Amino acid sequence: MSDTARIPASYGRHYTVRTESGQTYTATARGKRVDFACGDRVHIEVQNGEQAVIRDFLPRRSLLYRQDAWRTKLIAANVDRLFIVTAAVPSPSEMLLQRALLAAEAGGIEAFIILNKTDLPESAAWREKLAFYEDLGYPLAAVSALENAEILRPLLQGCTSIFLGQSGMGKSTLTNALLGGEHARTGSLSAALDSGKHTTTHAQMYDLAANSFLIDSPGLQEFGLHHLDAADLLQYFPDLRHLIGRCRFHNCTHRKEPGCAVKQAAESGEIKADRLNFLQRITDELTAKPY
Repeated sequence: MSDTARIPASYGRHYTVRTESGQTYTATARGKRVDFACGDRVHIEVQNGEQAVIRDFLPRRSLLYRQDAWRTKLIAANVDRLFIVTAAVPSPSEMLLQRALLAAEAGGIEAFIILNKTDLPESAAWREKLAFYEDLGYPLAAVSALENAEILRPLLQGCTSIFLGQSGMGKSTLTNALLGGEHARTGSLSAALDSGKHTTTHAQMYDLAANSFLIDSPGLQEFGLHHLDAADLLQYFPDLRHLIGRCRFHNCTHRKEPGCAVKQAAESGEIKADRLNFLQRITDELTAKPY
């Protein structure tokens, strides 16, 4: 029997699928396909009361993924809003934040920043750094997961959202607070490594309300952007896109070329030098010749 379903959980080559009527199956893909993601809407062939086979996916309105020089890792499909969960403890990665924002811009996904653990004294300094991204137009919500996670609920209504970030930032604790129970696994911090323990091992989608879905994702330590084109990067920087077309050379790498509008803007203080450095770093990654 054929049916359509959505994938609320992905475990590598195995999936959980749920039909519109609410029937849930354990599913595998035909052949060796692994190009399905949590949040995908798919065509399935029901095998029995518990098992199904995924044939293919329906057109996606968005796909969030990361890619390095060796492999591609799908994160979630059909996501409307990306919530990058960060906190002052363990040590936050501004580089990971910037990379995730670029991926959201490239994927046409609305991005938000969550500052969690605001009860910690270290939060004030990190909040000051995040003000730059808030000024770029990314909404910022400051919360303490165990105290006031409910302030996030209006932002999650009527769409599919995903919590993404480093391990130990409180993504699963926020998820549990919003769901009203211990649904997602949580873990303590590893003080010796100044990092969070990986407790969420796969992307899992939860029902928040009618037409409101929340995906909790595994913690990330890096976010490869090899799926982007270096020539398109400027349009993914809200603070730099006004410079598109103003460099003397159309293939400008924004390093040594004369007449580079981006370098001139950094030298004059029109844009932050750190943002030029980040642009140059990503450009170098995308244009590096494979070995």
